[in-house]
Amino acid sequence: MPYLQVRGVDRYYQWILPPEPSAPKPVMVFLHGWGGSGRYWESTARALGDQFDCLLYDLPGFGRSPLSSAALSNYELETYADDLAALLDALSLEKVYLNAHSMGASIATLFLNRYRERVERAILTCSGIFEYNEKEFAAFYRFGGWVVKFRPRWLGAIPGMDKMFMARFLHRPLDRTSSQAFLEDFLMADEEAALGTIYACVSQKAAETMPEEFRQLSVPTLLVSGEFDRIISAAMGKQAAKLNSIVQYTVIPSTGHFPMLEDADTYLKVVREFVNDEYLSNK
Repeated sequence: MPYLQVRGVDRYYQWILPPEPSAPKPVMVFLHGWGGSGRYWESTARALGDQFDCLLYDLPGFGRSPLSSAALSNYELETYADDLAALLDALSLEKVYLNAHSMGASIATLFLNRYRERVERAILTCSGIFEYNEKEFAAFYRFGGWVVKFRPRWLGAIPGMDKMFMARFLHRPLDRTSSQAFLEDFLMADEEAALGTIYACVSQKAAETMPEEFRQLSVPTLLVSGEFDRIISAAMGKQAAKLNSIVQYTVIPSTGHFPMLEDADTYLKVVREFVNDEYLSNK
C-alpha cells in the first residue's frame, strides 16, 4: 500500500488510476468524514476518472493512516487543513479540485480560506451551519465518548451489525460490502483522533467560527445535501449556502448522509455540471 510521510506521520494515499505524464488531467482530491476512510469515495472517484486524476487519502488517525508516537499536535480542524497542504506539497500538487464529505467538508472549508490559491473548485458534500447548545453538546460528548471507547473488534463479526451501524446515516440502504467497510473503518479509527475530532467538529468554537468561514469563501463551491440527512440536515446546508453567493447549493432527493452512494447517478450529474460550468450557467 502506498504511504507517504507527511510532518513525521505516515499517510495512506491512493491514485484511483495512476496519472499519465503524457496526458495529465486536473487532480481531484477526496476528503472523507469522521470515522471513515478514503475507500468509500472509490466508486465516485472511478466514475470521475475520465475527467480527473483522482486522489484518495486517509486523514491522520483514520482508515489506513494510523497515528504513531509522532501524533498530531492537536485535532483541531485547522491542523487537518494544514496537513492537507503538506500532503499536496509532498506530492508536488500545486492546484487541485476538492471533493469533501461531512467532517472532511469542514476541513475543506478552512483549507479554501487558508490556501485559496491551491483550489480550482470545491464540492462540499453534507456540510452546514449549526447553533451551539451547551446542554445538547454536553450530552453528545457523553454519548460520543462512550461510542468511541466501546469498539471491540468482534462487533464487526456480528451478523447484521453493519446494517444496524449504518441505519442512522442512510435513507437508502447500501450493499453489505459497503456497509461492512464503513463498520470496519469505524472500529479501526484511533481513539484519540476520533475523540479529538468529535470535540473539534461539534463545539462552541465551530458553531461560532464556521459561519464566518463560509462568508469568506472566494473559491467557486458547490454544497450538496441529502434531503433526509439526519446528521447534517439539508436545512443546515441551505443556511451555510445563504451566507455567500459564490456557494451554489443543491439537494439530492431521497438520500441521507451519503448521497454520493445512495444516488450515485444524480450526484455525479450535479458534480459534472458544476466542474464543467453547466451548473452555474443554468442558475
